[in-house]
Amino acid sequence: MTIILGIDPGSRFTGYGVIKQENRQLTYLGSGCIKALSQGDELASRLQTIFAGISEIIIQFKPDMFAIEQVFMGVNPGGALKLGQARGAAIVAATNTGLTISEYSARQIKQAVVGTGAADKSQVQHMVKTLLKLPGTPQADAADALAVAICHAHSHTTIARLAGQASKTVRGRLR
Repeated sequence: MTIILGIDPGSRFTGYGVIKQENRQLTYLGSGCIKALSQGDELASRLQTIFAGISEIIIQFKPDMFAIEQVFMGVNPGGALKLGQARGAAIVAATNTGLTISEYSARQIKQAVVGTGAADKSQVQHMVKTLLKLPGTPQADAADALAVAICHAHSHTTIARLAGQASKTVRGRLR
């Protein structure tokens, strides 16, 4: 059994999603959004809110793995810088507890969850709801974070399976 924490970073709203993976079975444990608005509009206080929120989630769920979405360099470089700083706050919270960080692009996440890297938010929400057998549609930031966790689960399973096949091949050659 592995517990995976997925993060969809944002300087104002940071989504988190926690799933449990047993073999190929994924189970929803929790999700939500850290709102970094109430502490004022200064970036430093928002980053502190993100750090503290992620730290609390790690204490609550005790994840084995941490996955986060990479920064997408869009039209607004200032926005990308703030997003990068929000990611940094979340990553420091994870590394402080010894978690290894895995990063995925938005395209990789959408591909793993929906089957196309060009999926829109509603498609991601629908597939997260379906894959985790949720009774309702999760909020967009939480759905994106759950999608990050699902992407990591799929990637981790594939890598483990390939490693197992490679070790069997090597053992077969040694005989």
